[in-house]
Amino acid sequence: MEETFVPMRGIKNDLTGRLMCYKQDWTGGFRAGYRILAPTTYIFFASAIPVISFGEQLERSTDGALTAVQTLVSTAVCGIIHSIIGGQPLLILGVAEPTVIMYTFMFNFVKEQNDLGAKLFLAWAGWVCVWTAALLFLLAILGACSIINRFTRVAGELFGLLIAMLFMQQAIKGLVEEFRIPQREDTSLAQFMPSWRFANGMFALVLSFGLLLTALKSRKARSWRYGSGSLRGFIADYGVPLMVLVWTGVSYIPTSSVPKGIPRRLFSPNPWSPGAYENWTVIKQMLDVPILYIIGAFIPATMIAVLYYFDHSVASQLAQQKEFNLRKPSSYHYDLLLLGFLTLMCGLLGIPPSNGVIPQSPMHTKSLATLKHQLLRNKLVATARKSMRKNASLGQLYGNMQEAYHQMQTPLIYQSASSLGLNELKESTIQAASSMGNYIDAPVDDTVFDVEKEIDDLLPVEVKEQRLSNILQAVLVGACVAAMPILKKIPTSVLWGYFAFMAIESLPGNQFWERILLLFTAPSRRYKVLEEYHATFVETVPFKTIVMFTIFQTVYLLICFGLTWVPIAGVMFPLMIMLLVPVRQYFLPKFFKGAHLQDLDAAEYEEAPALPFNLAAETELGAGASYAGDAEILDDAFTRSRGEFKHVSSPKITSTTSTPANAPRSIESPSVSFSPRISELRGVPSPRSGGRGPHSPKTREVKPSILGKSPSKSNSTS
Repeated sequence: MEETFVPMRGIKNDLTGRLMCYKQDWTGGFRAGYRILAPTTYIFFASAIPVISFGEQLERSTDGALTAVQTLVSTAVCGIIHSIIGGQPLLILGVAEPTVIMYTFMFNFVKEQNDLGAKLFLAWAGWVCVWTAALLFLLAILGACSIINRFTRVAGELFGLLIAMLFMQQAIKGLVEEFRIPQREDTSLAQFMPSWRFANGMFALVLSFGLLLTALKSRKARSWRYGSGSLRGFIADYGVPLMVLVWTGVSYIPTSSVPKGIPRRLFSPNPWSPGAYENWTVIKQMLDVPILYIIGAFIPATMIAVLYYFDHSVASQLAQQKEFNLRKPSSYHYDLLLLGFLTLMCGLLGIPPSNGVIPQSPMHTKSLATLKHQLLRNKLVATARKSMRKNASLGQLYGNMQEAYHQMQTPLIYQSASSLGLNELKESTIQAASSMGNYIDAPVDDTVFDVEKEIDDLLPVEVKEQRLSNILQAVLVGACVAAMPILKKIPTSVLWGYFAFMAIESLPGNQFWERILLLFTAPSRRYKVLEEYHATFVETVPFKTIVMFTIFQTVYLLICFGLTWVPIAGVMFPLMIMLLVPVRQYFLPKFFKGAHLQDLDAAEYEEAPALPFNLAAETELGAGASYAGDAEILDDAFTRSRGEFKHVSSPKITSTTSTPANAPRSIESPSVSFSPRISELRGVPSPRSGGRGPHSPKTREVKPSILGKSPSKSNSTS
């Protein structure tokens, strides 16, 4: 993204770039056929269930002024509008936890003011949204999004972990409330007797932990030993919503001799009931707000504008990281301008605004990467089998697949064809061909090239960039409003379990979280970190520096989290997040070496130019390192909060001697390569200090592959 602060230039550039590919945004989605339903359904449940939970939370925090109906309507309407006229279709909009916190603080403030009271809460919130929209317009026009590159990992990961803590906090608070008497309830009812309240709380624990554990387990279904591949894939893709249905069904088991209301279920007025549409006419009450409070609404509006600017931009950034290999341009400035209009609309309608959400936005991109992978994989499998039936050599087979891959790439009107190509064949495949007597120019079969497994290693990460999945999931969220009588059958404890699930799901791949775990790892076991996939800072940054940097980040996180507990002043936590930009740029370099900050918290403008896939692999893991494919992105390729894919090293035959055809293949993991930090973490002198002798642990030598080239070259070798 070009860094420009010329008024309107950023918006103009965004519109110019996105309009050129607008038609293809729609045609690409329809060409995917029924397969587009998989990412649509996945992101729909990831969006709808938290929004329903936030509605339940707002209903209790605002004395019924806002309910799940309003949060669902806001998410659906804003999502539909953004998917049609928005810039970046990968960005998912919804009512987020920080918005719930801000509205809770605002309600607590209003109901204590004699001039306002709870009856003018939505009217005053409307003025807050008016001011917020004005500030967002100003930020978009002046090109404030140009500094998005300066939101480094320390800010992104800290904000991501803060969201996870807020999710988990809500889950815990919700479960504690299951043991208490809800507000505005008749305390004389049997269900609120101490014994039945305890029974309700214990049953809520069963339902919440049941959903949490089974949902986490179902996400790993592809690695199960039992069941067919299609069944395991179905459970992995749809297991979480299925578990919601299962545990909702379990909640109806104790029917006899149990008071009505146990377990407690979602409470929200139906969209056609009288109390459900009172807020839709809030614009009539906005003039009843005293002028002093209209001006004073600028204060919380400033906090919300900063929050939305940061949250919306970072969510968009995480959804289009370089590791996703996106080909269409970004749209930060225009999307922020559109967010201003959406915020204004929501304020006038009396519903909470929606903005770009984390982790749903990067989850959407990952699900579309899986879709693109499946489409490419089917084409390459058919090409490989056809070539093997014609007794093609390994070089010809690779060349044919490379040609089929490029045929699947639709060049954009204003861009050249994609420069991406298939990854190189694994050394194990080449070694197996040689050791079994099948040389590169000899016909190959399934014993040399396993079509079902090898193709996953060849495909690079790509994303099916389109608008159809976004608008479909938004329409489904809107349909939940009409289905409110059915949704009210879901126990609130199931929603708390889903909150905990979302919090835990967002932790893997967060480098900040991994460093916290490293601090609690026993010194005698820290070297184990280097024997599996790990971030490069583990090898290049002294452990003491890692500790100090992590402690600083943890203290800052706790301060931000603590602010959310402070009445009224809690709205300042977005400013604390924004403050990290100058802190990182001017304060941290005084206490940490530049090279160490480069590895621990590299901003985009500080990073070295991106390396090709194979060269990057050799740089991080040593020459010859290869990676597993991304067929199961949602399970095995977690992303960091900045969007990097976690690749798992593929087994590779590295012995220089031939392997008998009937002997099992020896496998050596790249993780056994020598690292300069492994001796430090083990507490022994480094053997590398005196140079590499005959007993150096790094003995692995890998010959360059002649097949990782263009199809023409590959065919010429055969």
